Amino acid sequence: MKLGLLLLATLPIAAYAQDSIAVTSNSKYPNTFSSGSANVQPFDNKARRFNDWSVSIGGGTTLMVHSDLKSIYDKKVNWGYNSYVSLDKQINHTFGISLIYQRGETKQKGQLEGAAGIAAGVAEATTKYNQIALLGDINFSNLMRRVDNHSPYRWALHGYGGVGLMNFNTSLHDNNEFRWSNSPARVPLFINQKLDINSIYYQFGTGLKYKVSRLIDLELRAMYIISGDDEFDGGGNAGPADYDPTSQVSKYNMIDKKRSDNALTVNLGLSIKLGKHLSHLAWHDPLQEAYYRVNVLENKDVDLVVCEKGDLDNDGVCDDWDRQLDTPAGARVDGAGVALDIDLDGVIDLYDKCVTVPGPVENNGCPTTVAPKPVVIGGVDEVNKDFEGIEFELNSDKIRPQSFEKLNHAADVIKGLNADDKFLVVGATDSRGSAALNQTLSQKRANAVVKYLTEKGVSSGMLTAEGRGKTDLKYPECDPATKCPEWKNEANRRVYFQAK
Repeated sequence: MKLGLLLLATLPIAAYAQDSIAVTSNSKYPNTFSSGSANVQPFDNKARRFNDWSVSIGGGTTLMVHSDLKSIYDKKVNWGYNSYVSLDKQINHTFGISLIYQRGETKQKGQLEGAAGIAAGVAEATTKYNQIALLGDINFSNLMRRVDNHSPYRWALHGYGGVGLMNFNTSLHDNNEFRWSNSPARVPLFINQKLDINSIYYQFGTGLKYKVSRLIDLELRAMYIISGDDEFDGGGNAGPADYDPTSQVSKYNMIDKKRSDNALTVNLGLSIKLGKHLSHLAWHDPLQEAYYRVNVLENKDVDLVVCEKGDLDNDGVCDDWDRQLDTPAGARVDGAGVALDIDLDGVIDLYDKCVTVPGPVENNGCPTTVAPKPVVIGGVDEVNKDFEGIEFELNSDKIRPQSFEKLNHAADVIKGLNADDKFLVVGATDSRGSAALNQTLSQKRANAVVKYLTEKGVSSGMLTAEGRGKTDLKYPECDPATKCPEWKNEANRRVYFQAK
């Protein structure tokens, strides 16, 4: 209903954007355009209500996995470390880019093959590295997620890919101290790679983010580093002649014929979102602006616009475009100033007792053939006030602790009623899911409420639990659920008290 109101009121509502309304003079906002009697500031960076910058830090382990010397050797793991810091810019809802610096160290081991076995050579190597890169970020969850009413999602799956430069230095330690010599030439003990065009590396990976608060995100991230360098693992370098099968010179970087030593990093990180706004673009609901505009229009708690011809009926629509100049006080109106009549039965919503179901004027807009209302016996209405908003765990009959206070008060009221009275505790669901599943869930929730009340001293003979699944919708028009906003579907999921 709110979104429909927004669409009907597109032109007038455009003039209601907070902090962007010119009053009467174009000189104050020279770049504004005029619509009717209101001047509107164009949408730009100053008008947005989300942040798009953040700083991330994190750390974890590094393992040399596809190389000559490996971090996992002989079923043992030689743990390294990795740390990073990055400056992140969110470009749009699904894509961002980061400037990232990483520092780490790996430890690995390998054995030369030969007729002499271990005597051919066993080496341990250490690699220390520094990396700087540009990293692209794709939010897969936002690519696949359905945009609906105030989505409360907190998890997001990300994919990363980037390119950068790195410098590293390695040390190699052989089990035979006499193996290192100049005749014949051996692999050098130390290798240093400077940060230059020859040190380009690539990386890609994935991460799972959790939104802790509007300021903080946590992330578990795994990245695969492709060094493009056969010396990254500390195994030394070999010239073309050393790959001659007849060569008698043993080289550790000839254990694996691949020319790129690659590593894996696994990190736990923290992102700190920068800015004054309540949401970040990576988590921002695209419809949030629409909800904000509608709330402003409904609340009318801001002096939004000065009308040239006034607003005679004070409905928030200037008389120069108001098609109903005598709107009753308190009635909601559309963009043309006409009082809303959602069910089109000729009774405006202000006076309509059945807003969503058509009915004659003489019956206050309600159908004449409606189901009889339950008999009201003293205290029933008061108990139902306490039952409003009773919350359960998702897809469960477990009552959430925040509902205990309401149920305690309901128990006190019921204990004050006539002990001979009989009542139904009715459970109902929305129209999502199968009828059988909803019937079972609603019965369990009604049973849970009856159990709680009897434990608080209510006579078990007064209460009967009855699950009605999705056959007892407070808003019948919400079948299927996609036809209604989420607040109506939430209202359909309820437990209430009824005279038997």
